[in-house]
Formats: sequence, C-alpha cells, structure tokens
Amino acid sequence: MGFYFAQLLTGLANASSLFLIASGLSIIFGVTRVVNFAHGSLYMLGAYIAYTLVTTLPGVVGFWTGVLLAAVATALIGAVIEILILRRIYNSPELFQLVATFGVVLVVQDVALHVWGSEDLLGPRAPLLDRAVRIFGEPIPEYDLALIVIGPVVLGLIWLLFQRTRWGILVRAATQDREMVGALGVNQRFLFTSAFMVGSFLAGLGGALQVPRESVNLLMDLNIIGEAFVVVVIGGMGSVTGAFVAAVIISVANAFGVLVFPQISLILPFLVMAIVLIVRPYGLFGTPASAHGATVPEAPLRALPPAGAALFAVAVVAAAMLPMFDDGFLLVLAIDLLVAMLFAASLHFLMGIGGMVSFGHAAYFGLGAYAAALAVKALGLPMLAAMAFAPVVAALGALVFGWFCVRLSGVYLAMLTLAAAQILWGVTFQWQGVTGGDDGILGVWPARWASDRTVYFYLALVLCGAGILVIRRIAHSPFGYVLRGGRDSALRAEAIGIDLRTHQWLGFILAGALAGVAGAVFAFSKGSVFPDTLAIGQSVDGLIMVLLGGVQSLLGPLFGAAAFVLIEDWVTRLDYWRAIFGGIILAIVLLAPDGIAGFLGRAVALVRPGRTA
Repeated sequence: MGFYFAQLLTGLANASSLFLIASGLSIIFGVTRVVNFAHGSLYMLGAYIAYTLVTTLPGVVGFWTGVLLAAVATALIGAVIEILILRRIYNSPELFQLVATFGVVLVVQDVALHVWGSEDLLGPRAPLLDRAVRIFGEPIPEYDLALIVIGPVVLGLIWLLFQRTRWGILVRAATQDREMVGALGVNQRFLFTSAFMVGSFLAGLGGALQVPRESVNLLMDLNIIGEAFVVVVIGGMGSVTGAFVAAVIISVANAFGVLVFPQISLILPFLVMAIVLIVRPYGLFGTPASAHGATVPEAPLRALPPAGAALFAVAVVAAAMLPMFDDGFLLVLAIDLLVAMLFAASLHFLMGIGGMVSFGHAAYFGLGAYAAALAVKALGLPMLAAMAFAPVVAALGALVFGWFCVRLSGVYLAMLTLAAAQILWGVTFQWQGVTGGDDGILGVWPARWASDRTVYFYLALVLCGAGILVIRRIAHSPFGYVLRGGRDSALRAEAIGIDLRTHQWLGFILAGALAGVAGAVFAFSKGSVFPDTLAIGQSVDGLIMVLLGGVQSLLGPLFGAAAFVLIEDWVTRLDYWRAIFGGIILAIVLLAPDGIAGFLGRAVALVRPGRTA
C-alpha cells in the first residue's frame, strides 16, 4: 500500500508541473485562438532563466525569488513575441500562425544554445525542501509534496483572477465570443497581449519549478509541448479547470500504467486523448464553441490559364533534364523535393480542399515507408510490388483513423490525428521484433534495374508527378466540389442531401494513400526507414510546407515544399541554422501571410491588372 501511495503522490506532483504549462497554453488559445507551438520554448526559457538566478541568488529567499523572477521574465518575452509577430498575423488563417510559432521555436533554441551552451545544466535542490519524508514507509521527496500543493494554489489564484476581476471577465467573454467582445469596444490588442503574458508567466513558472527535479536542456521544449497539448485538449480548449483535471488523469494514469506495461508510457497520453475525444468530442470541460472549425479560405479554385499551364510544362521538362546536370548530389535533392511535394500535396488535399486539418499526416507517410520496407525485407516482394503495397497499407490506416477523425472538427480533429500518429509512432518504436525499433529497417535499396540514381529519379518523378496530377484532377471533380462545399458550409451541404461525413472519410483515405506513395519512394531513396518518419516533426514539416506555400492554391504545397527543402538544405550547413531557418520562416509569414502562392498571385495581379492567380 505504501508503494502505491508513493506512486500516486509522484503522479500528483507531475500533474502539478504539467498543469502549469497546460493552463497557460489553454488561456492563450482560449483568447487568441493561436495554436502556440512556441509554448514549450517559453517553458524552456523559464527553466534556463531560473537556473541562472537560483545559482546566483543565495538562500531560501533567493531561490523562490529567482523562480518568480524567471516567470516574470518569461512573461515579458511572451509579450515581445505577441507584439512583434503574432499581432501582425491575427487576421491570417489560424493554423498559419502555427508556422510562425514554430519559427519562434527554432530561433529560441539557438538563442538558448548561444547563451547557455549545449550541456545539460543541473540546478540546486530547493532550500528547506531537499530531503525526503517517509509516508507508509516509502520515501517521498519534500519538493514533490510542495509541488502537489502549488498546483491547486495556482488553480485557485487563476480562478480568482478570472471570476473576481474585470480583466478575467473579459477574458472569459473573449473565450466564448471574441468578435462580440471587439464589437463592444474592448481593446483587443491589450486583452490579447495580457492573456499571452499570463500564459507565458505560467509556462515560465512551470519550467522554473522543474529546475530542482531535472536537468535543464535544449530538448525541454519539444519534450513537453506534445503532452501539454494533450492535456489542454482532454480538458477542453480554453478551460483551466479542465486542464487541471486532465493533468491529474494523465499523470496518475502514467504513474500506475508503467507498473503494468512499462512501454505504454510513450503512447498513454495520446491513447487517453483519443478515447476522450471519441466519447466526448469537445473534451471533458469543452463546448462546441471551443472547437472553432479550421479557417480555410473560401476562394474558388481556378484552372491554370494557358500561360500557367505552359510554365508548368516547362518545369516538368526542366525536371526531366536534371540528370544532364547532376553533380552527384543534385538528383538526391531532387528526389527529396519530389517526395516532399507529394506529401505536402496530399496534406493540402485534406486541409485546403476538405477543410480537415491534420497534425498527424506523418502516420500515413510512415505507414507507406514501413509497408514498402517490410514487403521487401520480410515478404520478399520485388520493389514495384512493394511500392504498390505501400499505399494500400497507408489507405487502410487512414480508413481506420479517418472513421473517428471525421466525426470531429477544428482543433479537436487535428489533435485526434496527432494522437493516431503518436500511437503508431510508439508502437513502431517499441515493436523491436517487426519494425526494428529505434534501429529501424536497413538495406531497403531499389531493385537492380533501378539502382542507378538517374533511373530511380525518373521513377520518382513518374510516381510523385502522377500522384500530384491525381490530386489536381480530383480537386476539380464533383467529388472535390463536394469536399469544398462541406468545408465552406457543412450545414448547407448536409441540407441538400450530401452525406458529407462519408465523402470526408473517402477524402481521408485518398490523402493517406497518396502520402503512402511518398513514403514508399522515400524509403527506397534512403535505403532505410526509422520511426521518425511517423513522428511529430515529420507532420510539422508537412504543415509548414502547406502553409508556407498557401492553402488557397493547388500550387501552394508545391511552392511550399520546394522552399522548405531548399532552405533546409542550405541553412543546415551553417552555424546556428535553426535561428536562420526560423528567421526565414518568420519573414515569409510576415511578408506573405497568404503563402508564397498568394504572394506570387498578388505580384502577377500588379503586373497584369485584371488577371487573377
């Protein structure tokens, strides 16, 4: 009994830490509707700043003063981020802001690297809380007991702030209907900035309080942000009380789950989130108003004008001539570019045509890659048969996950897709006997007839180009019109007798199959497959490609993929490449909020008035 009680207390201590960052994330989303991927960076900065202060200021007073000052400094940094970056793009599609916050993540990582170095930093124990007490015979750290108290105290202070102050009432009103709050004359700029500062303060406080418990390192941001999003979604977007309850559920379940099945810790939070969203689509304390369907542009898609079709044909011919100029690396980069284009185009089909935002599209890319690899290594199939097998497996995965996902909308749909991808990633990472675990599957090389780099390039060009053309053809077909009609007005589509959910499900399957084709081409081009093909990073890359290119245009994901791959290839050779890459992303976001395709369309309209892109 003592051991189980100790596990419970450990889970509650972790819940308090998780609640602090999740509550800040929930407040920021509730008011600004920003899916703030940089919230983990604020958590990391709070830890780094607190480490510097608590190792400088002496004694008990110095320690807790350092923790609070770190949280205040993080709040000020959050205000700078909101004023300089996010404030300029609030009128852009909501998920385009995700790209901006990811750019901030990259910049902050390199700033932290420059200031504090790459080594893990071990902070001091909290004064007067550096021992353990025995409860039922089990040693419990005093600091864990303090955290268990801090969590509910912070929850109570937040409740008082929201319920007993005019600012809190305005924040709650903005969470329900921010347009009406603006119509009543409330200064939304001040409200957004102050809400962002409060959320940043809580993130910094959560990071600062972790200094005595774990090392401070550059991976803290990405290690915490996924779990924080899970907690916010389970509790209900914008609900601080829901974030607290969800943090307790996740942390306690994880504390006891590892005793029964240790490997489950990687996927347990996402598994719980998936179950909650299937049973209660808006989270435990959420409402339909908190879903906020994805903001997808409503401009109709137009066929390429003759001049555009001619330029597209020239681009295809130029691509076919690349082997004539190969310098030993050009074709490798070109194959990566083709894979990225098809992957981005398949994600754009979901987002831009179907209005279904996916944070876990890497699931189908990874399923295709692993299916092709296992077909060759385990089943002994030839390369072309393995490539045909890959989209079938990816489509089956999309068929299963899509059946649940299309029943949701907005951020909740996006987070359920993330849960599906993370569950697949966790299974792949731990199923050593089949997938090779983190060692991956090696030796997945093209057949002898395609082993020459030029031959494989032409094969990739045919497969990826055909996939892109299929997407374009379907986008202009009656099926594509139905998806776009449902995207723009689901109620009207259903009112005229369209079975929208079935059409969206079929769109999900199609997008998954085409992502599987990209995964198969990728697997044979690299000769190996690893679990990171299904990880969050791969999905984020796809989102950046689509949103950088522009959701409004079918050519957008192609432009975005090209820009992403070329920029990544260039900047990764430089020192502090993350900051450079993040700066480039932010520049594109601020200068062309409608993406590269939209920027080019406006440029064409200026040169040739009366013509639209």
